[in-house]
Amino acid sequence: MVVADNSPGRNRPVPHTLRLATIGAGRIGSNHAAIVARHIPGVTLAAVSDPVPGAAERLAAELGAPLATTDVNEVLDRQDIDGVLITAPARAHTDLVVAAAGAGKHIFVEKPMAVTLADADRAIAAAEAAGVVLQVGFNRRFAPGFAAARAAIDEQRIGTPQLLRSLTRDPGPFTADPARIPQWTIFLETLIHDFDTLCWLNPGAEPLSVHATADALVRPDAKDQGHLDTAVVTVRFDNGAIATAEASFCALYGYDVRAEVFGSEGMVTAGDARTTNMTFYGAQGIHIDTARRDTDLLHAAYVGELASFADSVRDKNPAAVTGHDARRALSIALAAIRSVETDRPVTIAEVSA
Repeated sequence: MVVADNSPGRNRPVPHTLRLATIGAGRIGSNHAAIVARHIPGVTLAAVSDPVPGAAERLAAELGAPLATTDVNEVLDRQDIDGVLITAPARAHTDLVVAAAGAGKHIFVEKPMAVTLADADRAIAAAEAAGVVLQVGFNRRFAPGFAAARAAIDEQRIGTPQLLRSLTRDPGPFTADPARIPQWTIFLETLIHDFDTLCWLNPGAEPLSVHATADALVRPDAKDQGHLDTAVVTVRFDNGAIATAEASFCALYGYDVRAEVFGSEGMVTAGDARTTNMTFYGAQGIHIDTARRDTDLLHAAYVGELASFADSVRDKNPAAVTGHDARRALSIALAAIRSVETDRPVTIAEVSA
């Protein structure tokens, strides 16, 4: 079979159709399943699994997947399924990675891959023992602007990275129930993206120490429950670079994801809250359309990471974002948590011991 790519006059062969299953039919699972079903050449959505009655059936019917089930083992036992997309709640990720690897399935797992280093090591070991691809969903690496920034860094156009910044501001208004948000989510599930971005945009360097400050500024009434919705983290790297990561659960103007790397010979920036580069000038003033969902702002990145996963499986190449990458970002998150708990800088070695 030959599938046309986006370049005029060019076709690329697809050796065979990959059959992937989604484990988790929530918001991100539905997004990933739709991308597989509609946007990745040579890949088909073979199954949807979700423990909530009716969830898998609804998504499978919408996307034409032949199998819908509440039992994940029904997916893992199928010999005609090549790989899985794990988009279940974060605390279930490691066990699902281990089970999928044991069943010989290639694995794309949403971030975080694990919430403890022991679990990260368990996931990595299971995938390596099974000889399957394990890719983690750090999508910013595949966003065109972020990828261009990394290319400029690789080409040494900015010289030596000295100051780095990455931020995530979720769109407001914040309507979630703080009591239903697991403790330390801002580090383990939000800023984990920024920690990976900072490491990726400072290639070859390793994080040494972390100093974090966090508070409940969006919902101060929930602070006594352990809720944190605003944070700033400083990371020191072994090449001397100083980085900051910043997060808020409520940006009323839209979903905002950006990065900056300042070097000895220049600077690159990436990311924007805009949905397009159009600015409207009218009687009421100047207006810019902004994204309200990550799946809108980073649609190209989501497509890119899943296409990369499919290519790794077909070509038998290592994943573009490995379990070891996820472990490194997790070590920064765990150091940030300890820094908040102790009100002092924390070395990576302290949480890795």
